[in-house]
Amino acid sequence: MSAVDWPALMRAGMRGLGLKPWEFWALTPAELELMLGKPGGVAPLMRGRLDELMRAYPDGEEERDGDE
Repeated sequence: MSAVDWPALMRAGMRGLGLKPWEFWALTPAELELMLGKPGGVAPLMRGRLDELMRAYPDGEEERDGDE
């Protein structure tokens, strides 16, 4: 796990974005990243991971035929 550079984040949030201290500390890391213009969210599902999931959780015949 990498260390968080709090002074740099505080400068970016309070000086760069003009946030008040209480506004800065109320944000989640994802919200702060979004406000700073950094890409956020979950990485897209790649084919290799999809194949793993399909092997781990195969569809049953009844699901393909529409039966429950």
